[in-house]
Amino acid sequence: MKIDNKPWFWIPLLNFASGLPYAIIISVSVIMYKNLGISNEDIGVYTSLLYLPWVVKPLWSPLIELIGTKRKWFLLMQLIISISFLLVGFVIPTNGFFIMSLAIFWVAAFASASNDIATDGFYLLVLPEDKQSFFIGIRSTFYRLSMLAGNGLVVLFAGFLEHKYGDNTKAWSYTMICVGLLMTFITAYNFIFTPKNEINVVENNKETAHQNFGTIFISFFKKKQIGLILAFVLVFRLGESQLLKMLSPFLLDGKELGGMGLDTEAVGIIYGTFGVAALTLGGILGGIAISRHGLTKWMFPMFLAMHLPIIGFILLAFFHPTSIYYIYAVVILEQFGYGFGFTAFMMYLIHVAEGESKTAHYALATGFMALGMMLPGMLSGYIQKFLGYQNFFIWVLIATIPGLILSRFLVFPKDFGKKS
Repeated sequence: MKIDNKPWFWIPLLNFASGLPYAIIISVSVIMYKNLGISNEDIGVYTSLLYLPWVVKPLWSPLIELIGTKRKWFLLMQLIISISFLLVGFVIPTNGFFIMSLAIFWVAAFASASNDIATDGFYLLVLPEDKQSFFIGIRSTFYRLSMLAGNGLVVLFAGFLEHKYGDNTKAWSYTMICVGLLMTFITAYNFIFTPKNEINVVENNKETAHQNFGTIFISFFKKKQIGLILAFVLVFRLGESQLLKMLSPFLLDGKELGGMGLDTEAVGIIYGTFGVAALTLGGILGGIAISRHGLTKWMFPMFLAMHLPIIGFILLAFFHPTSIYYIYAVVILEQFGYGFGFTAFMMYLIHVAEGESKTAHYALATGFMALGMMLPGMLSGYIQKFLGYQNFFIWVLIATIPGLILSRFLVFPKDFGKKS
């Protein structure tokens, strides 16, 4: 058996290695800083600024397109990420940990963004096109599973250590060191199991070697409907960008502040159990649906499935049920809808990247997506404080409407994504 020809051997953990750093840097850092005494306003601003490497990654994506191989790039970046998380663990107990840890997270964020570029290009160029629509669901699922491993298992582990030591600083220091060791293992796995021949990658480099940076960028902005595409990509995650920043504070804050009053361990359990199962099922079903019927039929229903579960958080904020099972139900619906709906969004970005310089064009598309996540996220803490959690979740639901409207005007092949 040739491992190189078996996508199931390398796609899951390769995409897990993209999602886990993102989860730690963007999401888990929110919980960590919250438990280490940082305010919601500072959390919203400074952790949202960590999106910036994903916003500007198109500026150096042509380097990854034209220099070296995608495999060498993502292995080097994953090694840098591993070292960065270890360093964060060591600086948490020191004075001035907030500034130092943010600086290290910035290094990890640039490495993670570069890892994403190389990983996306590797997938688009090595995997046959007729398999991409099926495996986009698998990619999305394992990417999101890694997010839940961070938001679920890592947070659960940190909560366990908080109870064990009675010291949040020590708990999060040990947690980040363990995350760094986990990333080191994943990097070694990807070194062993990812395809090594890279025939398609080499051929693509030959085709694009004559292009310069300007040619690659200009060709992206000459795409049909580019104005509408950019508007859609920028606003589609307007609501989600704010929800992700304030959801953990909502679950952790006491009821006197309008939150649910959970502890760190409970938040980890909620996202690390039923949330994982719901997300996995949603992502797999999303990939299967698109591969069987094409993106046109499923795009709008999948987007609705992604956004409507926000209603559940509105109800939690208004009624504050005493039973934790209501929270489980809301999280299950939200995670299933996210896994199901986000598959359609990622499949559309693959369509946007079609043509020459797929890697750079995909990076451009996801860079605009990250910009749409960063700017609203920076304001989320101030918006939440002004509106309170109840009205904040209503606003988040309203913020999903522009993306839904713009999606109805997008033009792409009727059977795009359908397996031939």
